[in-house]
Amino acid sequence: MTDAEGKGPDDDSVFKALASPLRRRMLDALKEEPLTTGALCARFPEVDRTTVLQHLRVLESAELVSGRRIGRERHLSLSPLPIKRIHDRWIGEYARAAVDLLDRLSD
Repeated sequence: MTDAEGKGPDDDSVFKALASPLRRRMLDALKEEPLTTGALCARFPEVDRTTVLQHLRVLESAELVSGRRIGRERHLSLSPLPIKRIHDRWIGEYARAAVDLLDRLSD
């Protein structure tokens, strides 16, 4: 999914991907190390492979995860740039505003 300028995922797709606890856990697993699709599925025995793959598609459409084929295996890696973009646009601005507010209150 691309934004209005066609430059990658829009914020809504990233927020949607991050809204699921299972998808956040999948990102945490990929943050530790790249994994094959099979290894990622094995990390979540409480859900079936089809469910993991559905969640993986959401993460890939938000460009939070990238995959490449090596032989018969698909190797998955975390792509942190969409999260950084969210941080820079939303979290950084709100944190700055909160620090400014605390600074004014202390005066």
